[in-house]
Amino acid sequence: MDLLRKLLLLSLLVMSSSPLAAEPRVIIDQSPISLSEFSMGYFVDLSQSLSYEEVTALPFTTTGSKTTLGTSARVTWFKVILDNASGLEQRLFVHLPHAYHVRSIDFYQERDGQLVDQQVLDLEQVGDNQLMYNGTAVYPLTLPAAQSITLYLRSHVYSHQWFAVQILDEQASRRALISISSDIALMVGMLLALVVYNGLLYFATSKKENIFYSFYLISGLVWIALSYGLVASFFDVYGSDVFQLNISLITMPIFLLLFMMTVFETRRFYPTEHRFLQGLLLLLCGTLVWGFFDISAALKPASSLAALMMIVTFSVSISLYRKGNPLVKYFLVGHSFFVIFNGIAVLFYKGIIAPTYLNSHGVGIGIVLEALTLAFIISHRIKILEDIRASQEELKKQAATDPLTRLYNRRFFFSEADYLLELAKNKGTPLAVLVIDIDHFKQVNDQYGHSCGDQVIVNIAQTLKKHSRTHDLVARFGGEEFVVLLPEADLQEASQCAERIRASVQALEVPVNTHDMVRCTVSIGIAEIMLGNDSVEAALKRADKALYHAKHSGRNQLCIETPEQADAQPG
Repeated sequence: MDLLRKLLLLSLLVMSSSPLAAEPRVIIDQSPISLSEFSMGYFVDLSQSLSYEEVTALPFTTTGSKTTLGTSARVTWFKVILDNASGLEQRLFVHLPHAYHVRSIDFYQERDGQLVDQQVLDLEQVGDNQLMYNGTAVYPLTLPAAQSITLYLRSHVYSHQWFAVQILDEQASRRALISISSDIALMVGMLLALVVYNGLLYFATSKKENIFYSFYLISGLVWIALSYGLVASFFDVYGSDVFQLNISLITMPIFLLLFMMTVFETRRFYPTEHRFLQGLLLLLCGTLVWGFFDISAALKPASSLAALMMIVTFSVSISLYRKGNPLVKYFLVGHSFFVIFNGIAVLFYKGIIAPTYLNSHGVGIGIVLEALTLAFIISHRIKILEDIRASQEELKKQAATDPLTRLYNRRFFFSEADYLLELAKNKGTPLAVLVIDIDHFKQVNDQYGHSCGDQVIVNIAQTLKKHSRTHDLVARFGGEEFVVLLPEADLQEASQCAERIRASVQALEVPVNTHDMVRCTVSIGIAEIMLGNDSVEAALKRADKALYHAKHSGRNQLCIETPEQADAQPG
């Protein structure tokens, strides 16, 4: 190992002796000082063991003050040369705003080739280290007038090396440290609101897609808050224990897949696509288990796994769209945002593209946009289910009602009447029934036509509804015959209701044309249901007999039939 290290150093020294472009320098020439865009050098220490003395003799590659180098640059040295051209001594503060995600940072300050200061920031043991403030490493230095300082920074990360350096004066440093990442807080706040909303929806509907979506949101907001420094800023916590929360980067696609499988019902309707999603889910679950033991190693293939996940889910979505799934078109819109922005982020984390706000925040933006679209899908699915339920209720209502009068029909009457009878037995309350028939209705049809007859039936049905109680059961049995079941009504109350109906129908006038009016009357039979051993059918037979007596006694009247009277009738 020592031999290999010596050979590596020798080869690098040989390379450094060849002509190179001048090293980038940062010129400090005027106040105020707030520099975030400048050039510096970097060197990737693949052995992860080079010392300061060894590194200073090696060539550095030029990069910007914001850079990303992927997962292979676990230990990287950065070199910043500061030249004071202002003629005044400058008190400066070197900020590393992404320090919250590293394992450790070492600072080496060199003047005239001599090491004058060395500071170590170990995020596993931050304690009261004055270099760390709410997720930002702050290294103070004094730059004498007309002099230079070379600053070496050794960054040791857990997984991805993405790095930024800022050079600020005291006032700019204070402003930067007290500022709040409002964009990140807004992202987290939106996701948190959606979590609460969908949690309530789950308790209201018990739909599994709501709980999977909520866990997807929780995973997303944890990762955003962790990766963009919100956790460090608010809770001032760092190190491997906090880095373990990056497991949310694996749980997030797991819950997204479970959401897809549930909301699109792939097991039931799309078995081929379901198997693809299952295979990807199995791979992610394996990575999740791996992450519990070694999160740094598990995150190494995370970018490639994310690319695979995006390909599979997008392909499955297109397949479902071609097969006519009504919801997947909305998912495709949101997932397109997710794929585009996460694809950009994958390239950023791999060090392929330069760091910009969009590139570095791609995952967070993609998560939020997809989360909003998934919320719309859930709401739209609820609307579809409500429409289906309303349609089913309408079909049930149509099956239970008479199409002409909109009163209940014979079939519904008997099923509901049996329920009301059991209820009356349990409460010990009386129950009565009316059988109503329109007098001489055939003459109306013969004289004025069936259209007029239908109008008479509709008007009498409305009269029955108007003069019966809200909890009475009113039904049309067919033709000109109607039945009313009166809960909590004895014979006296039933007779009063029947008389109201009879008198109202007698006063009713149905216009036939501009000159003629049709007047009708009804005959009504009344019977009380005996709660001991009586049935609705038996009571209806007695009421029908009472109706027969009313008809043969001159019509336009009501008649009561009691069980004793029925028993007295000759067989």
